[in-house]
Amino acid sequence: MENVGFIGLGIMGKPMALHLLKAGYTVSVLSSSKAADELAGAGALLFPTSRELAQTSGIVITMLPDSPEVEEVVTGPDGVLEGIQPGSLFIDMSTIAPATAVNLHRKLQQTQVEALDAPVSGGQVGAEAATLSIMVGGSAEAFERALPLFRAMGKNIVHIGAPGAGQTTKACNQMIVGMTIQAVGEAFALARKAGVDLEKMREVLLGGFAQSRILDLHGKRIIDKNFKPGFKIKLHQKDMNIALQTGQQYKVPLKGTSLVAEQMNTAVTQGHGELDHSALFLLIE
Repeated sequence: MENVGFIGLGIMGKPMALHLLKAGYTVSVLSSSKAADELAGAGALLFPTSRELAQTSGIVITMLPDSPEVEEVVTGPDGVLEGIQPGSLFIDMSTIAPATAVNLHRKLQQTQVEALDAPVSGGQVGAEAATLSIMVGGSAEAFERALPLFRAMGKNIVHIGAPGAGQTTKACNQMIVGMTIQAVGEAFALARKAGVDLEKMREVLLGGFAQSRILDLHGKRIIDKNFKPGFKIKLHQKDMNIALQTGQQYKVPLKGTSLVAEQMNTAVTQGHGELDHSALFLLIE
């Protein structure tokens, strides 16, 4: 089993790294991470810089908030590129712009390192239960090499295609999730104003054609006013803007995505950015 370096131990990254440890991998993390002590207690090795972590890892995984953070970790001072060895594999499981993923793939290939963009869907619940959906862009050979690691973190694992295809798929996922949250939020706001029992409405709708995981899980969150973040509005806002940028690149009008992105921008401006994305309901209400 290859040594794995894991950079980014947030809400999603920490349980993902813990699953790799449980699967028997030697996992290295950055000592500066807030979760470093917990991971070290579970058996992880600590390194002060991304460069030193990459030097001892056959596979390096990043799980970071956005494109600039991934680019900095890879190409910045004491970054992954300064330490990663030829023949190693780099896997970015963050959600970033497809164009950034393609650019990083090219830079890494110049140092004889294969790269995969492998964003995930399933939120904190999926990360903790190791049931994430993982959508992967890159070569078939690199995908096969990474597959045992993906199986330790997720269940629905699909090689989508060429570099960037994973991130494009994730952008599409976030469009659908965002617009569905908007639809559920609008429906619940209307029902509440009309005096309809939201618990009963959710129950009957879950048995019909409107059924969805968002109606199920986020519908319950809305009813309970439980907006503790599983996935923060400010991160989904970032993802919707990635989708809009990609739409502009390919000249595809994304009117529904644009509307929901605008709603999320407003929610963040109003101070709701740290709440779960189901809290979009507060703005609609």
